[in-house]
Amino acid sequence: MGTSAAAIVKAAVTLLTDPKARKALGWILVAILSPVILLIAFLCSLGSGAAQHNNAMVDYGFYGVDYTGEIPAEFESQMTSIRTSFASLDSAVAAVNATAESGGLDPIQVKAAYLVLCAEGQEMTPETFVGYFYTTEQRTRTVYAANEGGEVVSSTETYTVTVPRSLVSAFSSLSSALGREITTEEKTSVQDVYTKITGKGGEDYEGSYLRGSDPSVELDVSTFSDPSTKNAHDLAAYATYAWESGWGYVWGTYGNVLTESMLDYKLQQYPDGVGKYEDFIRANWLDGRTTDCVGLIKGYGWLDPNDLTIKYGTNGMPDITANTMYHNATVSGPISTIPDTPGLAVWMDGHIGVYIGGGEVIEASGTKKGVVKTQLAGRGWTHWLEVPYINYN
Repeated sequence: MGTSAAAIVKAAVTLLTDPKARKALGWILVAILSPVILLIAFLCSLGSGAAQHNNAMVDYGFYGVDYTGEIPAEFESQMTSIRTSFASLDSAVAAVNATAESGGLDPIQVKAAYLVLCAEGQEMTPETFVGYFYTTEQRTRTVYAANEGGEVVSSTETYTVTVPRSLVSAFSSLSSALGREITTEEKTSVQDVYTKITGKGGEDYEGSYLRGSDPSVELDVSTFSDPSTKNAHDLAAYATYAWESGWGYVWGTYGNVLTESMLDYKLQQYPDGVGKYEDFIRANWLDGRTTDCVGLIKGYGWLDPNDLTIKYGTNGMPDITANTMYHNATVSGPISTIPDTPGLAVWMDGHIGVYIGGGEVIEASGTKKGVVKTQLAGRGWTHWLEVPYINYN
């Protein structure tokens, strides 16, 4: 980037992130500058330590935070376009994951890649973009049915499944499609956006906690008040049972048993967040149930109480991050005002847990800890919320 271009970018970022400058100049410079320049400024800042000063741009894109009246119409139009693209990406990912037998695409990872690689010039449609993150395979299975005489007979049928690609493979395919190499800086920016949205969870927590003492891979709804609905009491009961059963923590999981094939996929999907803990995960969590922090809540939302399976994306609970769950909440408040209502969620930037009453919280606190019980006070939670899609009446 040339000296003059760098100066423009610097001015744009300064004006965007400095409230005093923004008010003093009335967004004059921002209104003149192209929204694309602002987006470039944001993307260039990622990976350089300046990303924390550009939170507003990611918040608008991923959460739809309302900046109406604070930004020029051109910029708002550009970010609204990104939000529209994100909605299309979410729909395309959900369609892909509906035919995935194990794991699935991570919608946040796909959207982070799209924001960095395609949002600036709209180089391909969101639906086409998602196509580079998976392949399809033909598989066979045995099915059984009764013939006219009532005799059960078997037959073989062929069906199609989607198989997610690793991020490395997706980048390679995208490079060919875009007709250019995806740079190291762009790959780093994708990871930086992803890390900002997902947060670090409770991995760095060094305070006191309790592990459950009755390890089990069974699911149990016997303590639920109403398995036919998704309600606050049963969310607390589900989280408590996950703690009692000694569930582990693996990034990107949501309560299913961690099989060898699922772990292999997560290692490809998150080479940093999962890969650096591979030895520990194999020694402690393999063949047990695992979840990440928001996966603990989504797993309850996706639980089918009839056959005791956790089915991705069901029951009206979308696949969202801890931060998005907080931003989507219509009832929330500072942690100092939390009611003593079991089933509320407690939140800090990038991490979420389930309040079970009596000043206690169940949280998936990081790879080395798993699902643990902690005290509400002094843990660092900043807000409480009623989880969207859960009944609190």
